[in-house]
Amino acid sequence: MDGVLQPLRAYEHWLAQYKRVWRGTVGTSLINPILYLTALGVGLGTIVDRTQNTPGGVPYLDFVAPGLLAAAAMQTAATESSWPVMAAIKWSRVYHGMIATPLTERDAFVGHQLFVVTRVLVSAAAYLVVIAAFGAVSSWTALLVVPVAVLIGTAFSMPMAAISASVERDNSFVTIFRFLIVPMFLFSGTFFPVSQLPYALELVAYATPLWHGVELCRMLTLGEVDAAAALGHVAYLAAWATVGFELARRAYRKRLLG
Repeated sequence: MDGVLQPLRAYEHWLAQYKRVWRGTVGTSLINPILYLTALGVGLGTIVDRTQNTPGGVPYLDFVAPGLLAAAAMQTAATESSWPVMAAIKWSRVYHGMIATPLTERDAFVGHQLFVVTRVLVSAAAYLVVIAAFGAVSSWTALLVVPVAVLIGTAFSMPMAAISASVERDNSFVTIFRFLIVPMFLFSGTFFPVSQLPYALELVAYATPLWHGVELCRMLTLGEVDAAAALGHVAYLAAWATVGFELARRAYRKRLLG
């Protein structure tokens, strides 16, 4: 039992650290979704709705809101598993302090990822409240968006943690965010159906975890759940999280004990 609880000791460290800086994340959790939904869902959405050619045949606000929530989960998870992981290895050496105790490198990794999950969960819950306040929720199935956001987050945080534990310089993160995270945010179905893309890029979009997350969140908020498609999206995201977990576990072991 004590072995099972060990990651919670590492998790406690990250929570204690977060208590000192949580006010700085209020903007990300509440203000940003309000700004995005006002500018895109209401502002741009009003123009799109007037064309009577809205994507999916629903008001543009209803279309874009769940996509923004899924994208926020991706961005939060990727950010929390990039520079903070490298800092804990190279600069603050928090991980080294942890494994100098009875905690293992796996405990340090899992405990940190539990904190990332907490960040994504709280952010997604806040985003859902804002979406509901804007009237972009059509079904009680929207409540499932929060655990789905956590799954989206782990699909990104696990592979990112593996990369962060392997690279030597943080400029790698700039490249990843500029050429992977930002393009996924723009071209994975958040703002328009990927079927509007050139065929080659459409296929690339289908392969991204974010597209699956956006589609899953959208069907839940609209209350139009296709069980087979939903299970496929969940399985794809879970596969990314599982493979990422194993890669990260090995990277942590090699970096901290090698």
